[in-house]
Amino acid sequence: MATATHHALVSPRIEERLRRGELSEHQVEAFGEFLDRVERDLLHHRIITDNAYSRWFRDGTATNAELAHFVQQFSVFSNQFLVAALLRVINAPSIQQARAAKEILMNELGVIYRRTNGPSTPDRRDSADDDDTRDREGDPDLVSTEGTVDGGIFRFRAAHFEWLLAVGEALGLGFDDLGKRRHGRDYTLHFCDELQRLYGSEDDRIAEGASFAVENWAAAGFWQELEDGLLHIKSTRLPRLKIAFFTWHNRVEAQHAGHTMEELEAVFFDPNFDESRFFQGAHEVLDAIAGFWDGLEADRRRGIG
Repeated sequence: MATATHHALVSPRIEERLRRGELSEHQVEAFGEFLDRVERDLLHHRIITDNAYSRWFRDGTATNAELAHFVQQFSVFSNQFLVAALLRVINAPSIQQARAAKEILMNELGVIYRRTNGPSTPDRRDSADDDDTRDREGDPDLVSTEGTVDGGIFRFRAAHFEWLLAVGEALGLGFDDLGKRRHGRDYTLHFCDELQRLYGSEDDRIAEGASFAVENWAAAGFWQELEDGLLHIKSTRLPRLKIAFFTWHNRVEAQHAGHTMEELEAVFFDPNFDESRFFQGAHEVLDAIAGFWDGLEADRRRGIG
């Protein structure tokens, strides 16, 4: 077998399927060419390689007003993402993909990942003396970043939006200031609407492309830039700022991107795979993501926030 010619991203899973005769050499070579296009057209999209706003944010120079503006807009995106995630569950083309989508949705809502191997998060309830301590299983600093929601524990305080509420506290932002559409700028609402249209699409090829693009954008480094800036702000002037929402997501997103590569392998070899619709969903959602960050950058330059 001429496996030496295969694309570097062709996984051992694919090589094993080739060895067993489940895939032909031609199919594997075609997949390698597809991965070349993915890398060229998607993974080098400007918002993945050159996010001006998050690059600026990394230095930790945002004023309190600029930080509050960012947190408010990000909270609208984060909370409205629940709608897109639910649509992805409803419109999933298979039970396996529906369950994968539920993992994301239910974790967003507060079901803690249960590890299926290795030590799990210690149960602190036996030694707890008050409600706040008993509920610390919902603290993003403590909950697991891997595992499954199947059999996991639900905690109100483990909902990602509640973690964002904790971020807003130090900035004078409360429940009524965050997450609602009425707080979103036009670019934020466009991003939310495009996520629903594309990520939650009834056309599973559009949705697959959008999902792949979203997860790889999330794993491309902007979370680290946000964490770096927030750590600087917290250490220099806002010690009460709670940033675990951002540090938790920074830890978890690389794992999600790895899972989408496995999904990509499954959908590419499906006889009904439509490459053009896959790339349509991916390109359009990346453009919407870029619009969100470009809007934040434009507001910053105009002194809004």
